[in-house]
Amino acid sequence: MAFTPLHDRVLVRRVESDEKTKGGLIIPDSAKEKPAEGEVIAVGEGARKDSGELIAPAVSAGDRILFGKWSGTEITLDGEELLIMKESDILGIIA
Repeated sequence: MAFTPLHDRVLVRRVESDEKTKGGLIIPDSAKEKPAEGEVIAVGEGARKDSGELIAPAVSAGDRILFGKWSGTEITLDGEELLIMKESDILGIIA
């Protein structure tokens, strides 16, 4: 993929959640919420301080992350739906 986010932005692919509950109930597509979990595809070079010094991003490509429900902007790249968001929208990294 020939796309590199600028500054402190991150390109994320949503990870689909399970279609069944723990009790075994199947969740229909109309009742599903968009997952707030994803995989980082690409990362920008990082933000800059007022002095011009570069702040390296805390995430890297391949990390599994959690992000806010309404975070980011949905884009379609090479026929795949992805999210682009600022690094500050990321809540945490899943180990």
